[in-house]
Amino acid sequence: MATATTTTTVVKYGIIGVGMMGREHLINLYHLRNQAVAVVAIADPHLPSQQLAIDLAHSFSWPLKVFSGHKELLDSGVCDVLVVSTPNMTHYGILMDIINHSKPHHVLVEKPLCTTVSHCKQVVLAAQKRPEILVQVGLEYRYMPPVAKLIEIVNGGSLGLVRMVSIREHRFPFLVKVNNWNRFNVNSGGTLVEKCCHFFDLMRLFVGANPVRVMASGAIDVNHKDEIYDGKVPDIIDNAYVIVEFDNGSRGMLDLCMFAEGSKNEQEISVVGDIGKGEAFVPESVVRFGTREAGRDGVQSLKAEDPRIKYDGLHHGSYLEHLNFLGAIRGEGEKGPAVDLEDGLISVAIGVAAQVSIEHGRFVTIQEVMDGLQV
Repeated sequence: MATATTTTTVVKYGIIGVGMMGREHLINLYHLRNQAVAVVAIADPHLPSQQLAIDLAHSFSWPLKVFSGHKELLDSGVCDVLVVSTPNMTHYGILMDIINHSKPHHVLVEKPLCTTVSHCKQVVLAAQKRPEILVQVGLEYRYMPPVAKLIEIVNGGSLGLVRMVSIREHRFPFLVKVNNWNRFNVNSGGTLVEKCCHFFDLMRLFVGANPVRVMASGAIDVNHKDEIYDGKVPDIIDNAYVIVEFDNGSRGMLDLCMFAEGSKNEQEISVVGDIGKGEAFVPESVVRFGTREAGRDGVQSLKAEDPRIKYDGLHHGSYLEHLNFLGAIRGEGEKGPAVDLEDGLISVAIGVAAQVSIEHGRFVTIQEVMDGLQV
């Protein structure tokens, strides 16, 4: 990674929402400091989160302007780029305020883009009127080294025409967040939107096509059943199977379990084409690939690493996500964000279709949810 020259203008970042994910972004940006970036402001109404971010920035010798709300940060005019890492249900309002503000700010918004398809579509339309603003959606699993390597293998054609993608995520339950906002579908969009938009985005990327219809089965079987918040029991599912059919005839399947701590890998991805198969394992960071002709004995295995990464963190792709977006902002070979608003919209639409499918017990078309069908 090249070191920024002294003549490079410093790109000034503000982080809206400095809970766990916001502070992760702060750390990632600190590790990009030799690329002439600096976090200069934060906004968060939650005082404990504010203080943790201030302490972290102080340890980096980064002075911060601190705001209790995003509107005050916007009006301050101190930032060039904003990272939105607030609770899911706030994304829509914050994004619309940023896009409609008189001063243009580039934006990296955490996934999901919004919690509903309707809100995603409104953000897309608003952004089309502000072409000077770049908006990237934080679907950073694309940048995890084993996933990126598998994408490279698929794009290289050695697997042939991709027909099937299978993604297994077996992991721990959702973490505790501020005011337990992530325990309820109305706030998060539902588990298959909040968590699994990552995987639906990867499926679409691997097969090179758009989704047509979705079938899902899922439930709340183990987690959060003994929790009560303001008299309400959480309604987020903790396991599901999801089948996605694409317009080129390929299919994807998600196997999600959030009470599977006894797993060597959290994510296991399989991509099968008509002449070969590739697999990626996270966090083991191993990639395997082979062809039908070479058979089992011809399967190759490698450790996927990227020397550009200076900080792995909780989300192994976030550092490269920021590096990529910074390149787009500076016009370094990118015409726009690598993960754009359309990608964010479609990943949410698949998740919503899956949630609706579980509720209605039937296949749900993407067109239905694009037209307004929701749980």
